[in-house]
Order: sequence, then C-alpha cells, then structure tokens
Amino acid sequence: MKSIFKIQNIVLLLGLLFSACDGYIEEEFYGGLVAENFIDEDNADQLVAGMYINLRAVYKNYGIMFSGTDMFTSQDDVRSNTPINDYFGLTASDGNSGNFWGANYGLTSDANTVINRYENQISWSDANLPIRDNGIAQAKALRALGFYNLVRHFGGIVLELNETNSIRTDYVRSSEEEAFTQIIADLEAAIPNLGDNPQTGRISKRAAQHLLADVYLTRAYKSFGSASDFATAASLAEQAIGTYDIRSQTYSQVFDYGNQVNPEVLFAVQYGPGGNFDDRNNSKHGIFMNPVNDYVGIGRSNPYGANNTGLMPTPRFYELLANNDSRDEVTLHRVLFADEEATFTSPEGSDNVVVGDTIAYYPKEPIDAAELADKLNRYWVYQPDQYLFGLPDNVPGVIYQYSSNVLRTNFPIFKKFDDVGIDAENGGSRDTFVFRVAETHLIAAEAHLGAGNTSSALSHLNRVRERATGVVNHYTSVNIDTILDERAIELAGEEDRWAVLKRTGKLEERLNMYNPHNVDHGAFSSGTHLVRPIPDSEVALSEGSLIQNPNY
Repeated sequence: MKSIFKIQNIVLLLGLLFSACDGYIEEEFYGGLVAENFIDEDNADQLVAGMYINLRAVYKNYGIMFSGTDMFTSQDDVRSNTPINDYFGLTASDGNSGNFWGANYGLTSDANTVINRYENQISWSDANLPIRDNGIAQAKALRALGFYNLVRHFGGIVLELNETNSIRTDYVRSSEEEAFTQIIADLEAAIPNLGDNPQTGRISKRAAQHLLADVYLTRAYKSFGSASDFATAASLAEQAIGTYDIRSQTYSQVFDYGNQVNPEVLFAVQYGPGGNFDDRNNSKHGIFMNPVNDYVGIGRSNPYGANNTGLMPTPRFYELLANNDSRDEVTLHRVLFADEEATFTSPEGSDNVVVGDTIAYYPKEPIDAAELADKLNRYWVYQPDQYLFGLPDNVPGVIYQYSSNVLRTNFPIFKKFDDVGIDAENGGSRDTFVFRVAETHLIAAEAHLGAGNTSSALSHLNRVRERATGVVNHYTSVNIDTILDERAIELAGEEDRWAVLKRTGKLEERLNMYNPHNVDHGAFSSGTHLVRPIPDSEVALSEGSLIQNPNY
C-alpha cells in the first residue's frame, strides 16, 4: 500500500459542488485544477468540497467496524478462522487496518491543505472573511473526524497538522490523550463558524456537536478523562438534537430512498445517480447478505445485489427484534422473490419458478411442522434457529429438500440499505448516513447514565424505542447493556460497532457471549486486540519512527 504520508508537492484538487436535487446531491468534479497559483478567494471552496470525497473511502471500511463484535460475525462454519472476526492470527498485514488507516489519513491530509491555504496563501477581502472562517471550520471538523476514527482503533496516532509538501519518514505517534486533546480543540474551534443549515453534504454545527458529544463520551471512560466529560457529552448531544422530534418520521420514512435528505440525518456521505462513476458506486447494499444468486430463480443482476463482506448478523441480533418493533420490517428481507424464470428440481420433484414467486422465507417466529412442510413444496424456509452456517435435516416428501440447496448459510439479508442502479456489490447511489438524531439520543442516554442522571438517560432511550414500537415508556430501568442493545437495533450497519463496544468496556464480554465463532474458538486478548495493528507497510516506510502496537 502506498504510504499516506508520501504526498507529492503538486496537489491535484478534486472538488465537489453540492446542491440538493431529488433526494441526492448533484456533484461536479474538478480534475484539472493544479497548484496554488489557480486558487483564490473566488474558487477556494473547491478545496473544501474536495475533502468530502475522502469520506466515501472512510465509510466503506465495513470489516473493521463490524467484524468481531456481538452483532456481526462470519458467514462461514463456526469452526472456520477469520482473523478480523475471531482474532485468531490477526497480524499487522491485515488489509482492514491498512485501508482504514489510509482512508482517514487521506481525509486529514486534505483538511490540512485547506487550513494552510485558507490561513496562509489566499488573500481574502474583508467581505469574504466569514467564508474563510467557515472553510477552515469545515476542515477542522473533518480533520477531527478522521483523527477520532483513527484514535479509537489504533490508540496513539500521528497528529500531523501541517500540509505535507514533501516525502517524510520521521512521523511519530502521539499518546491517546494528546489525540483527544487535539480532536476536541479542532471541534471547539470549528463549531462557532459552522453553518446551521449548510449546503447538503457539508458538515453543520449540529453535526459537529454530535461528534464532539461522542468524543467527550469516549474520553469519559479513559483514565485521562475529566470528571465532567459525561455531563459535557450529554449537554452537547442535547444541543445537537435541538427541537427535532424523531417521532415526526417513521423508521421506514428515514430509510426511504426518495427521502435521503431529511431532518433526522445530521451528516451523510453523498452519492447519487448522476455525476461520474464514483457518485453511483456505493456498496453498502451488500454488507450483510449471502450470495442470493445461488438460489434458483434469483439471477446475477438481481435487485438485492451481491455480498461484499462475508459477514452476517449473529443470532443475538435477531433475538433483539421484538414482535412490535417496526425496525424489523425496514432492516431485513424476510422474503426473497424471483427475478427470473427457472425450474428447481430435487429428488422429491420439481417446481417451476416465475418472476415474482417467493424463493426463500425466513420467519420471525418458528412455524410448526405442518406449515413448514406445506411451504417447502413451494420455496425454501429457514427457521430462526437456522440462521447460521449448517445443513438442516430434510423434511420427508417435500420438493425443497435442504440438501439440494447449494447455500449453507441462509439468513434474512439486510434491506435498509437497498439501492438502485446496482451492479452486484457495487453501483449504488444511496447516501451513507454518518450521524442521525436517533443516535444523538442514544449518546445522550449513555452520557446521562455515566453522569448518574438515570431519569434523563431513560427519557432519551425511550424516545428512540417509542418511535420503533409506539410504546411510550418501554424501559423502566437502564444500564449500559440496555443502551448497547438498543443501539444494535437502531443503528445496525451504521454505527462503528467495534469502537462503541471498546468504549464501554464491553467488547470482550459481549464478543464471547454472542459471536458464535468467538464462542467456539475466539482468541481475543485485551492485552492485544483493544487496538488495531498499525499497517506494517507504514511501519516499514517510517524507518523505525512509527512504533507498532504491542504483540503485533
């Protein structure tokens, strides 16, 4: 992997101009603008807009955010070894760490360029000083986001705050405490100059408050945290929530493809069906699905897409979805339909499949033997205790014999990220939500709990649950596991689950309780795996100045 620190003196400025259009953002790329001589106050915003491109790479790092947690595991046999999931043989050459490291440092590097050019190289007229200050604020907020992603996963990081114009190998890591201090300083400097309602796709004041609340909340658990960090996090979260009531939209409406620019979404990575190839190349629709085209009647160009992670929800995830929880229907495909004609044959007979036929059904509750046998004459049925790798016993006499299915891992695939214009695992144009107000409520609940204010914690937690179930005061008591469970359902596939479990001190406990591969043979060690390995390519290129994390 090319070192992210080896930045050339001549910088290509790839810019984005954002404007709302039919639920997505029209994006125009500037690929030919080269060197600082062409940058002045009239076109400087292209530098700022260009930073946002990096977010696409940052939030496509699914493995490092979801693998090896309580809610997501490998689709393989529980005896199989997947280092990022069960920590068995995880090394510094792991590509997940390298990709995440590189993507976030790409973001912080571009932010440094903006800050330097805006502060030192562009001549600003008095009338445009607010534009200057807002551009710097956006850059500092995104630099803070990149550093925050990195420090949560790697511990002490390289806090490079200057634009890089030459090749260097002398970078050294900060302490975790120094990283948090810098992140907080960037966000506190940014918030006063960020817009309340900026162009869609730009970071707003409330989005930065949400992020800063999360930073303070995470620091509150650290040995170097302040006694007031929980209370500060709670106050910032409530500022970010503002007057918005999440009950004004259903969960289904929030994830409606035509409603992506909506008031619950504080910040999102922008895609869209227009623009160039990258604008319509999101891959999130394929994060938790099996190879559905292996089912007879579902082709390669199906509307569901293709698996791109090899991950699936754990049994615990499905257990958390109560019968009255509307998020079940929005989050999961419990029925898969044919998109092509086919004929299924087994030793017990054949079935002609036409477009629109049910191909697979994953009931929420177990169905009895008679109903199961009836349905298995028309399509596959996998019961809740069969949502993992395995081969169920055949049901005598039915057409759909389990042994005739080439797939050994069958489970309800994810629906909430369904997309349009997809090409297997790529080609999506749905935005990736980064911060939503529902999460802000859950940050507030956790922060109030840490500060000892259980009544306020319950209020925020119940607000999220009420939107999902209609029950006003579902929770009468609250602890950190309750909040983690609610986050798991509400933010499935959105939150950095690994980092949240690490923050709360629950990673090892819940991993070994709920991740079946780890229950079977997991090798997690708190002395090693609470931080990720620094990519070995970066360590090698630093000529010894970057120190690897222990035991990697």
